[in-house]
Amino acid sequence: MMRIGHSTDIHRLEPGEALILGGTLIPSHLKSVGHSDADCLLHSIAEAFLGSLALGDLGSHFPDTDAANKGLDSKEILSYAYDLVLNHGYRVVNIDSMVFLEKPKLRSFIEAIRKSIAMLLNISVDLVSVKATTGEKIGIVGTSQAIVCETVLLVEKVKI
Repeated sequence: MMRIGHSTDIHRLEPGEALILGGTLIPSHLKSVGHSDADCLLHSIAEAFLGSLALGDLGSHFPDTDAANKGLDSKEILSYAYDLVLNHGYRVVNIDSMVFLEKPKLRSFIEAIRKSIAMLLNISVDLVSVKATTGEKIGIVGTSQAIVCETVLLVEKVKI
């Protein structure tokens, strides 16, 4: 049996020294803002994992009203969601993510981001697709007010 997960995450951008994306530190004059470390890409993947098995959303597992989640490393969020997938007897078939961000340009960081995600999930990098696009200088992405990440993934029940 196969299950599809889908998620979109958005974070406000503000002046900063770096952006955390896919567990990778990207030099930037902007950083994303959130209750955790605000890694929009890992949040999108984690929530897609939860959605693939109808296990709720990130807010139900990591409420922003819980002080314990303040500044939480998004790698822990991803690990938690992925452990649920594994514990339910599923494996990753593929992950396909899109990052919507005006600046910085991500082309030179994509492979490092893919490798980081694959390493965090202990899966082959060829199962992880990360793409990036801009907002063409329009809307909240194009005016660098926000970063948006969208993920679609497929998990498959492991045959015993």
